[in-house]
Amino acid sequence: MSAPSETAVLAALQAVVNPDTGQDFVSSKALKNLRIASNGDVSFDIEFGYPARSRQAGLRKALTAAVRAVPGVGEVDIDFSTRIVAHAVQRGVQLLPGVKNIVAIASGKGGVGKSTTAANLALALAAEGAKVGVLDADIYGPSQPMMLGLSGRPESADGKSMDPMENYGLQVMSIGFLIEQDQAMIWRGPMATQALEQLLRQTNWRDLDYLLVDMPPGTGDIALTLSQRVPLTGAVIVTTPQDIALIDAKKGLKMFEKVGVPILGIVENMAMFCCPNCGHQEAIFGQGGGQAMATQYGVDYLGALPLAMAIREQADSGRPTVVAAPESPEAQIYRDVARAVALKIAAQSRDYSAKFPSITISSGT
Repeated sequence: MSAPSETAVLAALQAVVNPDTGQDFVSSKALKNLRIASNGDVSFDIEFGYPARSRQAGLRKALTAAVRAVPGVGEVDIDFSTRIVAHAVQRGVQLLPGVKNIVAIASGKGGVGKSTTAANLALALAAEGAKVGVLDADIYGPSQPMMLGLSGRPESADGKSMDPMENYGLQVMSIGFLIEQDQAMIWRGPMATQALEQLLRQTNWRDLDYLLVDMPPGTGDIALTLSQRVPLTGAVIVTTPQDIALIDAKKGLKMFEKVGVPILGIVENMAMFCCPNCGHQEAIFGQGGGQAMATQYGVDYLGALPLAMAIREQADSGRPTVVAAPESPEAQIYRDVARAVALKIAAQSRDYSAKFPSITISSGT
């Protein structure tokens, strides 16, 4: 039997849809380097624009079955790869070396689980194969060192820049590494903002696909300055269903909109409490508030997380849910939210500033 035609193989591959994007791999140009040998063996590459390690096994099976259904096909070899690129940020903001995309995790209010969400989303992205960092931007109440099981002080080879601390495959920087745990930061806004910019720009971030910024609560000068000066690819708003939390979450959303930062979506935290003894579910903080907010502002509703003691205990112990209980329903929700965020970023405009030469104008003589 003769080898199959390229047309027949491509037609078979077009029948397989990527569950994340709803598109086939041929039309979306994710299929690369299709090769058909004279003996009928077929090989090709699939390139993702977002981290998708957990999807590969299922897609390999589906793609292999589709190609093998073509008469004359022998062995099928598929190579998966990920190519995450930098995407556009606010105009006039200096890009950060070593970082492709920066995502703000914000709430507009304290106490809604923003830091826990940021830590678990970072771990979920890393588990999918991305290079991820976390910047703890809460100068007055840094919590990422405890949540991510880190202590000690960052090293500096030149006395001018610092190497990030590392755990669970994440690169992490926080003011919490530079002060004693019980030391209060009695700084006014300008001092705190300057310290934060130094943490951001004087850390030797190493080839990050995503840097998640755990934003300070509120929309004061620190949060506003960050949203104006940090090159943000987008922002994720974390809220509880409670009306009082939604009021502040909406203020945070509007702040990002005013400075030209895309809203990647809304995460509803503590959406439902499930009694561990009887299984009864109770919407302690109200119901549907995050979904209603997403509809009101025309942004994506990324998902809802339960009010669960395990999530709190795992974060307090320095082993967040995604690493402490990776097979739990809560960890799966974090992974789904992280994938939705990565997909949203991949669909945005790319950053082409690096392709243009810098232009210097000098006065003639």
